[in-house]
Amino acid sequence: MHDDIPQTIDLLIEAAHVVPVEPHAVVLDDHAVAVHRGEIVAVLPIANARLRFAPAETVSRPHSAVLPGLVNAHTHNPMTLLRGIADDLPLKVWLQEHIWPIEGAVIGPEFVADGITLALAEMIRGGTTCVNENYFFPDVQAAVYKRYGFRARVGLPVIDFPTAWASTDDEYFERAGEVHDQWRDDPLIAMAFAPHAPYTVNDANFERVRMLADQLDLPVHLHLHETAQEVQQSIEQYGQRPIARLDRLGLVNDRLIAVHMTQLTEGEIHLCAERGVSVVHCPESNLKLASGFCPACALERAGVNVAIGTDGVASNNDLDMFSETRTAAILAKAVANDAAGFDAFTALRAATLGGAKAIGFGDRTGSIEPGKQADLVCVDLSPLETQPLHHVVSQLVYATGRHQVSDVWIAGQPKLQSRALVGFDVDAITANARQWRDRISSLRTGA
Repeated sequence: MHDDIPQTIDLLIEAAHVVPVEPHAVVLDDHAVAVHRGEIVAVLPIANARLRFAPAETVSRPHSAVLPGLVNAHTHNPMTLLRGIADDLPLKVWLQEHIWPIEGAVIGPEFVADGITLALAEMIRGGTTCVNENYFFPDVQAAVYKRYGFRARVGLPVIDFPTAWASTDDEYFERAGEVHDQWRDDPLIAMAFAPHAPYTVNDANFERVRMLADQLDLPVHLHLHETAQEVQQSIEQYGQRPIARLDRLGLVNDRLIAVHMTQLTEGEIHLCAERGVSVVHCPESNLKLASGFCPACALERAGVNVAIGTDGVASNNDLDMFSETRTAAILAKAVANDAAGFDAFTALRAATLGGAKAIGFGDRTGSIEPGKQADLVCVDLSPLETQPLHHVVSQLVYATGRHQVSDVWIAGQPKLQSRALVGFDVDAITANARQWRDRISSLRTGA
């Protein structure tokens, strides 16, 4: 008798297509996703869902695809306030002569909080629901992500020189410990160690990171093999390529989130596969700074988990994961000289589950499966730009623009409804971004 009584749930999302990502290369037509208490409880045909569930709210999107929220696996979101500030320059000049001096003058809790708030509004409108963050003041970062109910892995920075966040090696680690303890049990926010790069972190600090990451069960998130110059410098200084040095220090393992990786030998690709390293591909930043090409196809075929990140807005110049995924897919084919490589399903998987796995969130997000958190995105495929609709995932990867994202949920909570942000004051965010522009402009002109 009781079997006939529909189950009460919070939300039912009905759509023309559901792209679960897991299982791989599947599109479910005329399906619904049932959500209760922030979790996915079922994925099933719409007709069945209407019989089985009594939702408090139904969102019907008859021309849309539902997919997992996109995971931006590497970014520096406070730097969103530096969008377009030093374009068309090589990495070293860009960083050392422009970015670092400006950051030195403005960096602090206010810069970090305001930059992340601007980034959050942009990311949500573009279908991103989770981020792997790498910047200073992780305590402020975590608080802002939490305030807006956004899922984040926040980096605990380690670097060999004093900054506004910490002035000595010991202080970097002490502060890291404090922030980790504060957030260790949060359902949305978690920490990672973020030693900046092999050329800015010494052996002793890397060994300390390895020991603490093992003790605290934290990932290690760093820039690695980003440029040919970095590799050459390491050979001159240590007699080893950077990844070999990290391997000597015990860091090449399944905790490692290696970002950029444009300079890889075949042996290094196999080492990453063997050890369970995740590689984050940031194609647009690498292209713009002329840093090189990550061999995404070769990595994926070797069995390496590949994720996608935008890098920071100062070198990209946006947080558009649809654009990033498209670039990743197209560039991978060119680099591998193989039109069949890194296909649409593989690219979408890298932008969702690949990112979630890379940052240690694969058990809770990245795919549409019962028991996972309801981090979900609706994409309207009815505009003429995505017509005719022969292949849903091809359309999502190769033709869809982020402006087609209509709805976003994180842990079942609405963040975007029919293109309107929930809980953000867009006018205030825009006005605040303009005052930062004025502030930074006056620094640069010396006014």
